[in-house]
Amino acid sequence: MEMAPKPGGNVPPKKNKLQAKKKKPRRYWEGEDAAQTAAGASPGPPQSKKRKRELRPQKPKNTHIPKKAWISKKPRIPKKPHRRNAEPQGSLSGAQDPFPGPCPAPVEAAQKFRRIDRAKKLLHPKSKTRSRLEVAEAEEEETSVRAARSELLLAEEPGFLEGEDGEDTAKIRQADILEAVDIASAAKHFDLNLWQFGPYRLNYSRTGRHLAFGGRRGHVAALDWVTKKLLCEINVMEAVRDIRFLHSEALLAVAQNRWLHIYDSQGIELHCVRRCDRITRLEFLPFHFLLATASETGFLTYLDVSVGKIVAALNARAGRLDVMTQNPYNAVIHLGHSNGTVSLWSPAVKEPLAKILCHRGGVRAVAVDSTGTYMATSGLDHQLKIFDLRGTFQPLSARTLPQGAGHLAFSQRGLLVAGMGDVVNIWAGQGKASPPSLEQPYLTHRLSGPVHGLQFCPFEDVLGVGHSGGITSMLVPGAAEPNFDGLESNPYRSRKQRQEWEVKALLEKVPAELICLDPRALAEVDVVSLEQAKKERIERLGYDPEAKTPFQPKPKQKGRSSTASLVKRKRKVMGEEHRDKVRRSLEQQQQHEQKVAKATGARPSALDRFVR
Repeated sequence: MEMAPKPGGNVPPKKNKLQAKKKKPRRYWEGEDAAQTAAGASPGPPQSKKRKRELRPQKPKNTHIPKKAWISKKPRIPKKPHRRNAEPQGSLSGAQDPFPGPCPAPVEAAQKFRRIDRAKKLLHPKSKTRSRLEVAEAEEEETSVRAARSELLLAEEPGFLEGEDGEDTAKIRQADILEAVDIASAAKHFDLNLWQFGPYRLNYSRTGRHLAFGGRRGHVAALDWVTKKLLCEINVMEAVRDIRFLHSEALLAVAQNRWLHIYDSQGIELHCVRRCDRITRLEFLPFHFLLATASETGFLTYLDVSVGKIVAALNARAGRLDVMTQNPYNAVIHLGHSNGTVSLWSPAVKEPLAKILCHRGGVRAVAVDSTGTYMATSGLDHQLKIFDLRGTFQPLSARTLPQGAGHLAFSQRGLLVAGMGDVVNIWAGQGKASPPSLEQPYLTHRLSGPVHGLQFCPFEDVLGVGHSGGITSMLVPGAAEPNFDGLESNPYRSRKQRQEWEVKALLEKVPAELICLDPRALAEVDVVSLEQAKKERIERLGYDPEAKTPFQPKPKQKGRSSTASLVKRKRKVMGEEHRDKVRRSLEQQQQHEQKVAKATGARPSALDRFVR
């Protein structure tokens, strides 16, 4: 009798809870066959490993990889071919560049930005010095080419006033210019009626944005003349003889009747320098942070405004000093004297660097252009002269004026202005590097009172005139440089930018000892003075300390330092030196023979070796 099977008899026995926990979870690489694997077998992803190995490229057998080779995990990008050898690539539209490669820079424009003179070379420079000079020359050439290319990007161009056929531009009045220019330029012409405190001296800041002026009766004021915003206005209750901005518009130096006073932009007195007394003229050297003062006692004093110390106090021995200007190129101070001479001064030398006899009478005014090439002087003999400062100090042109010029000033583009009584005459030249022509004036303007101060505004075609009736701002087309360097003199800089610029300028401050007539001479070697100093040192010591000492062989061990071996080593070294001298002399002789053969054009002969 067959028994009926129990329900669930073919079903495998149930596992307990511990065995169910030990069961490993199913992985993503495991297929349906993984369920049929034994419990002790490791599942692993065999199929995926095989696929990955098949996808990898096999290395050839003959390849060799060095042990220290660095294998990058990043895919290497093939290098692009050099531009010179590469074919011109097409653009997105499919067109090719008709002018491949960098833009060629004109040679004349690049020459203007070069600072290293390759014509002057050292006599026998060492290899290390020669390599450094080559690197410096290469960097300077690349920099000049880049500057010449970027010059094309300058948007502004200098304008000029041109009349019609046969029209004299000196007859054009300021009212005619105001009608022809735009509203923004017309707003730069204004008159300040301050007749009760005049006459006035004025000064523009280096950025050309701020104007400071001081009257003889104690009125001192500073303002942003573009927006007409007043910064400060005070009355010092004392005669003001001259006024100057320091390195920024935040500080103001005022030469009062007794001492020198320093004020800030709010009119608060910061310092009173009593060692500088009875000052008549002020000049500030921006790259050296020096304030030069000329006094009635005949002393030229240099005050370092960064540390507040007097660097030098020089006695000019020429009486009262009331004519002074600076050379912007080399920071040399020019003083005009009553005997008709102009002396050039540096704080490092107690005597004048040069003296120029300019006029038969006393000198009334001196001005130097921005390039430091030309100097204009006027004297009591009613003569206006222009001198060349490039070593010759000879007059280039002269003109007799009816009243004589009491004040002179140069613009950034080389225009010359002269104040004669209540008349202002302006002369123009061919360009920035050419002297102004004194034959025909460019512009003429009459004021309400005698002129007491003149200065062109930087980066603006504006002339500021201080006279007995106040301040007048004139429009002079073509006077200023149209493009400014934002890192050097930015008229639109903020307060934070001005502070950062001031810190950088202090770090790059030029020492006062480096002021000389030729700044480029600082990078050259004075061979004559060096040889003279060496000769004097040899005479003083009795021997040459830099001479090469005789060869002394080092002692060796194991009997190799005997007398015979030492003598043999000395002779060997002497022989090598002698052979080097003979080799150099033969090379020089061959070079001389080649030069002679090229000069004569004769063909060398085999018998030339016997010629002595």
